[in-house]
Amino acid sequence: MPIPILDDLTAARQTILRRVPLDAIDVPPALLDRIAQTFGERLSPAAAVDRILHDVRRRGDDALAEWSLRLDGYSGAIDVPQPALAAALSAIDPVLRTALEQAAAEIERFHQRQVRNSWVDFTADGALGQIIRPLQRVGIYVPGGSAPLPSSLLMAAIPARVAGVEEIIICSPPQRGGTIDPVVLAAAAIAGVDRAFRMGGPQAIGAMAYGTASVPQVDKIAGPGNLFVVLAKRAVYGVVGIESLPGPTETLVIADESADPRYAAADLLAQAEHVLATAILLTPSRALAEATRAEVARQLETLSNGEAAAETVAQRGAIIVVPDLATAFDIANAYAPEHLCLLLADAWQYIGHVRNAGGIFVGERSFEVLGDYVAGPSHIMPTAGTARFASPVNVDDFRKIISLVGLNESALQRLGPAAIRIAEAEGLTAHAAAVRARLDPYS
Repeated sequence: MPIPILDDLTAARQTILRRVPLDAIDVPPALLDRIAQTFGERLSPAAAVDRILHDVRRRGDDALAEWSLRLDGYSGAIDVPQPALAAALSAIDPVLRTALEQAAAEIERFHQRQVRNSWVDFTADGALGQIIRPLQRVGIYVPGGSAPLPSSLLMAAIPARVAGVEEIIICSPPQRGGTIDPVVLAAAAIAGVDRAFRMGGPQAIGAMAYGTASVPQVDKIAGPGNLFVVLAKRAVYGVVGIESLPGPTETLVIADESADPRYAAADLLAQAEHVLATAILLTPSRALAEATRAEVARQLETLSNGEAAAETVAQRGAIIVVPDLATAFDIANAYAPEHLCLLLADAWQYIGHVRNAGGIFVGERSFEVLGDYVAGPSHIMPTAGTARFASPVNVDDFRKIISLVGLNESALQRLGPAAIRIAEAEGLTAHAAAVRARLDPYS
């Protein structure tokens, strides 16, 4: 089935552009069947995650061992010796190693520009300022399974390292034979990861959040994962920090008649090969819409994983014909895509029209795949419409601000009466009394 072309914007907003909250996602019956086989009863994914997290918090390493065996088929040590990271780096293909190191250098160079410093402003009233401190320990979840993502490790670990995090640990599901994918370990060596654990799923999130005898508790967890990992991150938020709840990847392309349909199709399919991805093109050009649809069909025939991508574009993809570019940007801002790709003549003039997006990719030479790997900004970006309020992973995710207040007598005399009035308006008489005691110590 080809990627559909939609002319009815109302229908598009009710279907392909409709955002579904995490709690409202339709769970396939086959997944519920697997949960029932594992737990002996038909639980929702959230209930299954809560059960695992509760067990890890209660029984620590014993629970980790049991769930690793039940869910990953692995029994053995979860700690990966540090020399194994360096060994993996030495063993991988030299061309791949060079590519990973080049990507790491670009990621570090970009994030070094984000670093902010502590400051103190001294005035007649004393001093006000902020102290910026890096988090002490960060945990990064690295997906494994059929598609290990060393690039995601770099995109989280390097900003954390630039921020000054003292210790970075990773958890990644073991493959057959109980090993973490060697390219993931090589990326961990390049990124300066301190410890690695063979562990995946909610049990890994629980171990990093609560700590066990083997796994240290972290201050914050970052990194993408499947539905169960995302639900686990949401459940432990408050015990630890999380950077976001990254869901399936999504791309929205805005193109005009000047765009090359080959590139438009390629950018849609680049995301379509991810599980549960969404790929949408907005264009005022009916000719481009038709040409892009034809290109999608042609390029699908050349892909080794064309069946998965074809299913994605047919079920979660669309080419939407809009009246004009202004409408396209209105739709894009309401949709708040993870990736917003601008295949437009003089694309730079439209940057000011963008209010909500995880990342903007300007022009056909600045396409999203470069952002996935080597451009520099982290590819861990807000999904599911959270670009309305959230940002890509960045240095500030791994630092915190401590406010510094050092006021003197002059500030007390100037500000104290206002503090008393506000405290009394809130019914907090002890607050007001604390101010009065300093304004008039003999009262």
